[in-house]
Amino acid sequence: MMMKEEKWFIGVDLGGTTIKLAFLDFYGEIKKKWEIPTDKSEAGRHITMHIARAIDDKMEEMEIAKEKFAGIGMGAPGFIEMETGFIYHAVNIGWRNFPLKDKLEVETGLPVIIDNDANIAALGEMWRGAGDGARDLLCVTLGTGVGGGIITNGTIIHGTNGMAGEIGHITSVPEAGASCNCGKTGCLETVASATGIVRIAMENLTSNQESILYHTYMEQNQLTSRDIFEAAEAKDSYAEEVVEKVTFYLGLAIANLANALNPSKIVIGGGVSKAGEALLKPLKHQFEKYALPRVKEGSDFAIATLGNDAGVIGGAWLVKTKLVK
Repeated sequence: MMMKEEKWFIGVDLGGTTIKLAFLDFYGEIKKKWEIPTDKSEAGRHITMHIARAIDDKMEEMEIAKEKFAGIGMGAPGFIEMETGFIYHAVNIGWRNFPLKDKLEVETGLPVIIDNDANIAALGEMWRGAGDGARDLLCVTLGTGVGGGIITNGTIIHGTNGMAGEIGHITSVPEAGASCNCGKTGCLETVASATGIVRIAMENLTSNQESILYHTYMEQNQLTSRDIFEAAEAKDSYAEEVVEKVTFYLGLAIANLANALNPSKIVIGGGVSKAGEALLKPLKHQFEKYALPRVKEGSDFAIATLGNDAGVIGGAWLVKTKLVK
């Protein structure tokens, strides 16, 4: 009996500035990865063409036939209808009512499956990263925004119309919160994203001129979330105050989610997670205040390990589990 040749997968992770692409084998090992800039001109209408061209060029360069691939798994920001791969709205790309799956299938000649970028990163971490094979996993990405992926019994939760896991839009500041680009105010994203953390630090900066952060701001004319965590590690009291406020909001939201979902792993990813223990230590402290004792016992925090590769690996997992017969 002939052994069936194991197919490869293509992972695509669409970000606001770059598109990450990878060829992966059947076991989720990256064989080749590269990126191209995201062309947002004309409401993002050229993006699918650019992806298709990039994939064709790479196949040619590596002398691999299209038949080697089972399909494309793609993560995209925005509100997505899973079945049809239709994007209702991707704020940072400019898409509205955009038939992403159909267009990409036509242009690449391969089957395509689309999911939200945070969901795909969560699947990647579950399969090959910090999730460590956990079947019940809560993934929180802290980047420019706050994304989330909820995996229950090995399956990503989408909800009735694709909105499950939008944890960045849990209301954290019910009264007088900052406005969020989703149209609401006081979302978790406004206080726990990289942008939100900097915004909180800026609020009382001028009345804390003895802080390292004030001097950093005066020198660089800007602050980053990294500056804030580094200053907090150096025991700067204003920076510590900011980190405490941020981790309070985040810890409370994650504890409430954990009380409902009882995950075995809580994976924190995105740029802000690079702070490592400087983030995890105060975050766990807040989480433990609000999580039920048994929920707390059952869950482990971990920093995401796949970095920028999580999305392409999660895309490959989707192809492997949903498209391969």
